[in-house]
Amino acid sequence: MKIQSIVIPAVLALLAVACSHESKPPQDPTHANDSVSITNATPKPGAPNAISLSEGLRKVCGIEDTGAAPKFEFDSAVLSSTDRSGLDQLARCMTSGPLAGKSVSLVGRADPRGEAEYNMNLGATRATAVKHYLAALGVTGSRLDATSRGSLDAQGHDEATWAIDRRVDLDLASR
Repeated sequence: MKIQSIVIPAVLALLAVACSHESKPPQDPTHANDSVSITNATPKPGAPNAISLSEGLRKVCGIEDTGAAPKFEFDSAVLSSTDRSGLDQLARCMTSGPLAGKSVSLVGRADPRGEAEYNMNLGATRATAVKHYLAALGVTGSRLDATSRGSLDAQGHDEATWAIDRRVDLDLASR
């Protein structure tokens, strides 16, 4: 019953975010017919990391840095197996480890292609995907502050650097 009280409102919130925008995704010829995917889809083989755990979280929880730059595939919110592995470790740390009772901020980000509203919604979808994944592992949703910066801080100028803009940053929350 407890998981239902978390999952049902979270799914409704995700649907509201997904349906609330009319902006079209950026058109890239190789992805023109793709739609945004959510967490439980299977990522492409060799998909890069899409989460960026702060040094503080890594240190407190004993999570090793994979060395790969965090990034989602273009127009996607799918978490790779590497992302899920890092989030599994973070969830253990937050439920029964040093971060028990602490809160974490999740900031979704997008590359600068596409309209500002679309990118803000895509960043929110990415942060929400991470939040749902952690909640399914037992982290109370109220301890996860999901927000979006969209493409506001994006610095990319080509595919390699745009890919780094497509991520969710996780850090200890200030509350």
